[in-house]
Amino acid sequence: MKTTIALGPIVLGALIASAAHGQNGPADPAVNETFKFAKPAGQPDAVETSPNGQITVQVSTDNDGRAVYMIARNGKAIVAPSRLGMMFTDAPKIERGMKIEAVSHAKSDTSWTQPWGEWRTIRDNHREMRVRLMESSALHRRYDVVFRVQDDGVGFRYEFPQQQALPKADIAEELTEFNIAQGGTAWWKPAFLWNREEYLYNRTPISAVGTAATPITMKLDDGTHIAIHEAALVDYASMALMKTEGNSFKAVLTPGSGAPKVVKTGAWTTPWRTFLIAPDAGGLYMSHLMLNLNEPNKLGDVSWVKPGKFVGVWWKMIKGEWSWARGPRHGATTANVKTYIDFASKYGIPGVLVEGWNIGWDGDWAGNGSAMQFATPAEDFDADALAQYAKSKGVSLIGHHETGGAVSHYESQFDPAFKFAADHGEHVVKTGYVADAGQIERVNADGSVSREWHEGQWMVNHHLRVLE
Repeated sequence: MKTTIALGPIVLGALIASAAHGQNGPADPAVNETFKFAKPAGQPDAVETSPNGQITVQVSTDNDGRAVYMIARNGKAIVAPSRLGMMFTDAPKIERGMKIEAVSHAKSDTSWTQPWGEWRTIRDNHREMRVRLMESSALHRRYDVVFRVQDDGVGFRYEFPQQQALPKADIAEELTEFNIAQGGTAWWKPAFLWNREEYLYNRTPISAVGTAATPITMKLDDGTHIAIHEAALVDYASMALMKTEGNSFKAVLTPGSGAPKVVKTGAWTTPWRTFLIAPDAGGLYMSHLMLNLNEPNKLGDVSWVKPGKFVGVWWKMIKGEWSWARGPRHGATTANVKTYIDFASKYGIPGVLVEGWNIGWDGDWAGNGSAMQFATPAEDFDADALAQYAKSKGVSLIGHHETGGAVSHYESQFDPAFKFAADHGEHVVKTGYVADAGQIERVNADGSVSREWHEGQWMVNHHLRVLE
């Protein structure tokens, strides 16, 4: 069984707003001939197709020995030859002088069950191609690029084995390219600006995209719809796309607090870089590619996880009628929260989220959460009485842990914070990270303070620490 736990919203609905149809029929063999690279002498073929034969992936090397990949649908290029590689802060990059050593193929057609979600049974029908690449230089470093090809898209990732020439990888940047082979329209929002991910989506020609957060969705000139994102983001930095020229993009990893954006040791892999590919917008929504590429559930029994609705004490703070801080306009009072509990009970809503219930919201808390106490309620918030009142109404409170960006401070309180939630019947906890981009506060072992990005490697690992 696989389980996907969403740590934040990814809204595809606003992106896939159009629904023009592309071709669905079998590929024309004459068209397929235009898809082939000139294969260097002595190197094995590296071609894989989707189970229905419509999507094709090919890997080769160019005249400089750069590894390149290409993706086509019905014989027509979706991704033109695009380079692969990795750049390090303390070692030569891996890009030129590569040779395909070996190619292996596998296929799988299985089904698995989700404990919740829109689809209970997910079919994982894919073909896999593993391409082993070796440097011709004295270092002889090697890696595999692994492609999974489904009828609804392609995922690929780098897999680096443990090797003497690369015992530790201080990754400066990926050299992964995404050269879109056609013009078209893109739905995208900017990356690396001050307000994190909270921007409206733009609708522009593909050639007018700047540096975009993923997912980015495109409708190509022939009607084909694609969406580029990632799956199995674990112990790595999240990826954005930077336009280079025309309709070409390169991967840009979210920065960390140090020179390397990602640090890995021993054997390691990147997240999957994913292409959803469909003849229309609805086909993107129906894709299970990313679910299949995520790792299987490691939590065991997850029957205790109960998706549900909630109402929240926060909108009047946004409007300025109430305050998060204590004082005459404090919103999270016992009386106010009882009103929300009554409303939730009357309309069959199982949860009530309360913001501003704990000590630490006074003053400038946004981006400065070092005063937050996650097991100490404000004086006018009777946690024991509200827990009992909510239970009597068939409702449970939802714990809100707003870090204000002081993430190490929050982690130091994990045990008392979650014990307090459990003791008060809170089955759900929402964590928050209100701080400007690049301003997450990380306290190092020596007591020094570093600043991290919300989507960097350290914060990706923080979310897993919360779950654990």
